Amino acid sequence: MSRPVDPESGYRIKIHKNKGHCYASTQPSVLDPDSGKKKYHRIHWGTVDENKKFHPGSRYLLAPASERAQLIFPNDWDLSETKDLPESIQPVEQASPVTESQDENRLYGDIWLLEQIADATGIRQDLMTVFDNDSDKVNTILTLAYFPLSGKGSYSHLEAWQRIAKTPYDEPLNSVFITRFTQNITEQDRMSLLKLRAKRLHKEEMCAVDSTSRSAYGDKLADIHKGRNKEHLPLEQTLEVVVYTLSSHMPVYYRTFPGNVPDSRTLNTILLDLDQAGFHDIVLITDRGYETIRNLEMYIDRGQRMIMAAKVGQQLILKKIRAFGKFSGRPDDMEIEPHERFYYKQYDIDYPIKGEDDSVKKSDRLKLNLYFDPHQRDNENIEIDIALKSQQDALEDILQKGLPLDDDETIKNAYSYFTLEYDPQTRVLLKYTRNDKKIEKARETSGFFANFTQGLNFTPVEANCHYHLRDEQEKYFYMMKGLMKSDRQRNWSESGKTGRLFILFVSQVIGCYLQYIRKSKMSDTFKTNADVLDEMRTIRYVEHPDTDAFITPFVGKQVSICEAFGFKIPEGCAPEYALRKTNQGKRGRPRKDKEVVKEESEAV
Repeated sequence: MSRPVDPESGYRIKIHKNKGHCYASTQPSVLDPDSGKKKYHRIHWGTVDENKKFHPGSRYLLAPASERAQLIFPNDWDLSETKDLPESIQPVEQASPVTESQDENRLYGDIWLLEQIADATGIRQDLMTVFDNDSDKVNTILTLAYFPLSGKGSYSHLEAWQRIAKTPYDEPLNSVFITRFTQNITEQDRMSLLKLRAKRLHKEEMCAVDSTSRSAYGDKLADIHKGRNKEHLPLEQTLEVVVYTLSSHMPVYYRTFPGNVPDSRTLNTILLDLDQAGFHDIVLITDRGYETIRNLEMYIDRGQRMIMAAKVGQQLILKKIRAFGKFSGRPDDMEIEPHERFYYKQYDIDYPIKGEDDSVKKSDRLKLNLYFDPHQRDNENIEIDIALKSQQDALEDILQKGLPLDDDETIKNAYSYFTLEYDPQTRVLLKYTRNDKKIEKARETSGFFANFTQGLNFTPVEANCHYHLRDEQEKYFYMMKGLMKSDRQRNWSESGKTGRLFILFVSQVIGCYLQYIRKSKMSDTFKTNADVLDEMRTIRYVEHPDTDAFITPFVGKQVSICEAFGFKIPEGCAPEYALRKTNQGKRGRPRKDKEVVKEESEAV
């Protein structure tokens, strides 16, 4: 009969000696999901000296009070250093809250505006649902979300910002607490929020899919890899994908990928995520980075309605272009769009694919929209001539001087219109020839652009118009990397990254709504989102002992901002004065109301 397992064995502190040091450690067990066997790992809580005195380490200091209370120390150990820990390193017991009954005069106008936006977008209500109506947790998330929009610097400055601004969560949030707090936001919380945001979309809502790279100074996260850095920085990166709705003008989905994964390889994961979160009746709009035959077939297989930019060099489209033959000015078989000043033609595409059980699945109204811009064709041909001249001059100089070539990837991009022969040992150029086939193909496709649509009855002009709406999504990335200063990965753990991205998404929902209203109704007055928040910031929240708190008046442009958003100004803060004068206390008969006097005169 086996010995019964001690349920407290994972919490008993024992000495672990390693390289001459004595560590106070526990050795809890974890069940391996693959093998089903128990695995043990050591956790060092601090060190022990020769007098059996325990010196707490960072793991002990950063642990929640509930976790520290479970630890079982030997009875003969000296635990005096655990009795009076400095407040600054106790993440659970946050910095002392604001003392009640004291005078406060804090900035509030920008926070008030962001609070109204959180209610208008429904993000506060959704957060309350995700976190079981835990108002403290939701207010903490909103405080962290408002700071990149309204504050300055990184989260290490948030506690100082709270001292001068009236935030949703009043108790100071120090860096240690923020780290622990974000590590407790899970993938389940992310999916729960996305499901709630999906329910707020309309049927057949247009949603743009795009990604951006976020550079990272460190290499601790699994997703940090070297890739195509869109900022052209010599840093490794992660890839951040966002789905942005073009009618409600805010993000509805996000996910991070390794920095070395091309956009085209992320689409399958995105579609699975969107389906799981309940995004069933949306139209996806993707750029050329997501266009491959594999992804086109994936769209057909799923019956996903979409507008997808296409590369005109692919065989299906190139065949249509070559069917026009040689032409001058424009192809004869295309119609003109007078306002946009381009030509277009639409083709019905029959593209059956093999489904499950060897069944054949047909596409749903799959159409190819082909466009031709004669001005663009002229410019592209000029660029081809310039590239040919500059590449040939550079290669001739290298050949004459006998200089070695760069690596294969570099010379492939730098001399794209030429075929090079070189010594594999010394990499010295021996000969170069023009790649006439590639040059001819570039000239054939110049001026043309195209897209695919599926499940839609759009004309080519409508498809092009809807596709270009996705340019608004670029403002999303600009705001994230500009105003919000979130252009770098500033977290060092996988769990922390999950929480930081969650809060960044909440912040972007609020920021995008702010940006849309500003651009549509106040663009002449306020050039940036920061201008709007700066204008509102002077409004203060004032508190005095034994009196009700009050908000200072809204004046000038602050009133115009509230009117643009449709937000009601707090009672007593509007510029209109409510007449309160009475005749009470005056001698004589009270003056009659004007309406009563008028009625009496008419009766006479």
